[in-house]
Amino acid sequence: MTPFAAIRLPTEILFGKDQRHALPDVARRLGSRVLICTDERLSGSAEFARMRGGLEAAGLAVRVDDRVQPDVPRDSAADCAEAARSFAPDLVIGIGGGSCLDMAKCAALLISHGGRLPDYYGEYRVPGPVLPIIAVPTTAGTGSEATPVAVISDPDRTLKVGISSPYLIPRTAICDPDLTLSCPAALTAIAGADALTHAIEAFTAGRRPPSAELAQRHVFIGKSALTDHFALLAIRLIGRSLERACRDGGDEEARADVMLAALAAGCAFGTAGTAAAHAIQYPVGALTHTAHGLGVATMLPYVMRFNRDAALGEMAEIAIALGLSSEGHSREGLADAAIAEVTRLLAAIGITPTLAALGLPADKLGWTGEQALGIERLIKNNPRPVAPADMRRLIDAAYTGNIAAAAVALEQEAQS
Repeated sequence: MTPFAAIRLPTEILFGKDQRHALPDVARRLGSRVLICTDERLSGSAEFARMRGGLEAAGLAVRVDDRVQPDVPRDSAADCAEAARSFAPDLVIGIGGGSCLDMAKCAALLISHGGRLPDYYGEYRVPGPVLPIIAVPTTAGTGSEATPVAVISDPDRTLKVGISSPYLIPRTAICDPDLTLSCPAALTAIAGADALTHAIEAFTAGRRPPSAELAQRHVFIGKSALTDHFALLAIRLIGRSLERACRDGGDEEARADVMLAALAAGCAFGTAGTAAAHAIQYPVGALTHTAHGLGVATMLPYVMRFNRDAALGEMAEIAIALGLSSEGHSREGLADAAIAEVTRLLAAIGITPTLAALGLPADKLGWTGEQALGIERLIKNNPRPVAPADMRRLIDAAYTGNIAAAAVALEQEAQS
């Protein structure tokens, strides 16, 4: 193990049943004028009314923006920040799914520093601290409550874009699994599969040569002992409970496991980063208009097979974390078992198995690969280098459903 590790986390993480009731006390320590970013469906719920009422009873002035849309359209974030300026918030709370949390980050950024969101696209472009953010997730998947990333959709760009800065990490994450009890099975599956992909890609990410500059120049710096700890925890929890949560939404133990897994996966990939499955999803999602979590999960078994020999030890550990027995198995056998179990789990919860089934046009396979290779911040994290020919074979394999074909390139290299 390389004697270097780094991790960036919220100042405070509160996890567990009824932790949502701590929101007024937490908020009162951070500000007195609160902007809440949420969506229209949630803002009309009785639970939201209780959370808002608790804040107001604690003496905080509250403004609610409930216009959050999926994938945070660029101009909607600007509208939210502009409408809130006269209110002069000193604290932003995101309550809802990943888009609500990302909107809170964008609003805090624009209110603090002005300008336009495109001024901050990329890594380390945020010039300083933003208004404190409290993240209260109501789904278990994105991990945005613990990450330095806000993902938005820009109408001038084909692919979604990200703003990555440690300044965007929420000050406090309040994760109450009871808030996920009403999530329908399909959303539970997609969100949980997203978290599994975060964890596996963070755990199998490449290691970077350690230096004093690494974490100061890059937000995502590859795997380390600290990120591995969180990633393995997430894999273990999802392996034992995601199917149960999808099958019975009222299973509180399973809901708690999956929400803790999503949080842990966010803690891992917020520093380690993600890799090829995420890079491919960006163009796939742009063409098919399918959910982010669905796209990355569709790609996950193929990317695992592609990376198998380059991350053999990690793949074996994934198998054990998923609850598979190591007795009588070589590392190679365990790696294959991990890929098979992930494939089985995703099928069991209804994840679309191929890019063709997602609706990706056959004549866009080449374009998809070109766009994915251009997302360097993700591709450079992949444990196995991805050449253009490798990318095309990987996408072809995922399009046709031939997992074994995802590794053909590596086998050819070994024979040459």
